[in-house]
Amino acid sequence: QVQLVESGGGLVQAGGSLRLSCAASGRTSVITSVGWFRQAPGKEREFVAALRWNGGSTSYADLVKGRFTISRDNAKNTMHLQMNSLKPEDTAVYYCAARTIAFTNYNYWGQGTQVTVSS
Repeated sequence: QVQLVESGGGLVQAGGSLRLSCAASGRTSVITSVGWFRQAPGKEREFVAALRWNGGSTSYADLVKGRFTISRDNAKNTMHLQMNSLKPEDTAVYYCAARTIAFTNYNYWGQGTQVTVSS
């Protein structure tokens, strides 16, 4: 089992920055990749960014490319999402997720953290 706990959400003005964190615990040795997703009210959950757990290659949704950065703190089994130049349309509940060995989809999810960007 893998447990994921997000933190760092909040309210920020447009153009501001926030850093989300996701602490992984449990059987972290079986994690192959981690990612961030978000879901705005009335919309489907969408992919934001992903990171290979060992190796560090990253991918981003076009909407956040150049503004968001996903990273990992190896010593703490924690990943981060640095969000800069935030826009009101970035408002959503942000979820971290992990994919483990033998799974093609993300199979562990955090509880979510609210990000609200005011105009």
